[in-house]
Amino acid sequence: MVQNFLETLRDILNFEILSFDKYSIKVYKIATILLIIVGTKILLWFIKKILGARYKHQKFDEGTFYALFQIVKYIIWVIVFGLLLETIGVKVTILLAGSTALLVGIGLGLQQTFNDIVSGFILLSERSIKIGDILQIDGDVVKIQDIGLRTSKGLNRDDISIIIPNSLITTSKVINWSHQSKKTRFKIDVGVAYGSDVDLVTTLLIESILEHPDKFDKKLIDARLVNFGSSSLDFQVLFFSNNIFRIEKVKSDLRRIINKKFNENKIVISFPQLDVHIKSN
Repeated sequence: MVQNFLETLRDILNFEILSFDKYSIKVYKIATILLIIVGTKILLWFIKKILGARYKHQKFDEGTFYALFQIVKYIIWVIVFGLLLETIGVKVTILLAGSTALLVGIGLGLQQTFNDIVSGFILLSERSIKIGDILQIDGDVVKIQDIGLRTSKGLNRDDISIIIPNSLITTSKVINWSHQSKKTRFKIDVGVAYGSDVDLVTTLLIESILEHPDKFDKKLIDARLVNFGSSSLDFQVLFFSNNIFRIEKVKSDLRRIINKKFNENKIVISFPQLDVHIKSN
């Protein structure tokens, strides 16, 4: 009974689904491919769990965990792809040797794509950019949500998802607001009319920052008279905040507070003015 079952199973596995020239695809090859794919997914799940446990109990941050797992995943899938080709009877070494000219042509045609892929490996291995970092690229501020092999995905301040080629990040001047510290210094400029009480203006600017909950440290607030403008006394108030990504909302709130305090204290916010002198003969 068992022997008959084994012979039937062997016949099923050796059943030829498709054949061409010297190659043939049999059931057992399809089964092997499925087992390799399923086994790879299980292995990656197991590796992710191990790295996740290490991330929680050791000094790994989220960006390091993500980068390490992505690199491991890509390497494993490249190896698995080679095994799959060998399984269906395609010799990888012979394939690479015979298609060198084709690969060169493809490489020239997809040069930018390969550049993006190489940049993706650089980002994942170098870890200068990590998940959750806030970047300023081409004047746009984005929060990085995903770093892929060819492109990265970010969310801008309008909650619009942006797809960024990895080469743009590695070859352009990029400001990483999250690179060194979670707090960043920002400034608000305001001009008041000549004749205003400079000390009062400085005090009101500092009080305005103190009223907002998103300031980092009241000791780090600084108000300065930075210039004698053509139509105004130019002031600048500097403060630190943790709310980097939504800082424009914070600045808007602060400008409203400043405007209210200036109105209450009869401080006039200046605007450009021209005096015209008419000379008569």
